Amino acid sequence: IVGDGRDLDSLRGRATANVTFLGRQSRARIRELLQGCKAFIFPGLEDFGIAPVEAMSVGRPVIAYGDGGALDTVVPGVTGAHFVEQTPESLLAVLEQFEAGAYDPAACRAQAEMFGRAAFREKLTGFLERTTEKPIINRE
Repeated sequence: IVGDGRDLDSLRGRATANVTFLGRQSRARIRELLQGCKAFIFPGLEDFGIAPVEAMSVGRPVIAYGDGGALDTVVPGVTGAHFVEQTPESLLAVLEQFEAGAYDPAACRAQAEMFGRAAFREKLTGFLERTTEKPIINRE
């Protein structure tokens, strides 16, 4: 587990011996960890959630709680899987059927690119042009 969020002490108290807590890590180290994993597990509920997109950007599938932003970023059967309840049992049911090799890393990367800077800039520019009915000058 990477990070040092508010639930760290609670998680440490409940973790079994096979769970390692790495604490806060650099961006480069997080990228290395993501590249070395079979899948990224995202059990949280967030409006967007950048972490699943970061995992997909290095070609890794995501197993996410099927609510909030994960519904927009993780495509079941293509870039990962959703579990339906925020319970260990629901997550375990997906993990038991999950096969990391069944997911194409290129499809994961392509999905992540849909949420990258270039895509955001293009969507925002299009929205502004439609809204203001004026062309937007690109000032890169």
